[in-house]
Amino acid sequence: MSFCLFQPRYAIITVMTTVEIKLSDSLAKEAKQAGLLAPEAIETMLRERLRAQRIAELREAVNKITSAGGAPMTMGEIEAEIQAYRQEHRRAVGA
Repeated sequence: MSFCLFQPRYAIITVMTTVEIKLSDSLAKEAKQAGLLAPEAIETMLRERLRAQRIAELREAVNKITSAGGAPMTMGEIEAEIQAYRQEHRRAVGA
C-alpha cells in the first residue's frame, strides 16, 4: 500500500491593506448597524462596484467599435495584427 501526499511547491501569500475612511457619525452608525462596515461587506461592495465598472467600460468600448463603422476584421487580419504586435514587442525588448 502506498500513499501520495500532495505538497504544494508555492505558498499563496495574501497581502492586506488597511483603509481608513471618514464618515459622518450618523452614517457610520447606520452603516455599522446594517453590517456594512464589516470587512467582508466592504470587500463585497468593492468587488461588485469594480465589476460594474468593468462591464460599463466594456460596453463603452463595444459602442465605440460598432459606431466606428467599417467592415469587421477577418480572422486573417486579426492574426496579422497579433503577429505584428508580437514582432514589435520582441524587437522592443531585444529578444
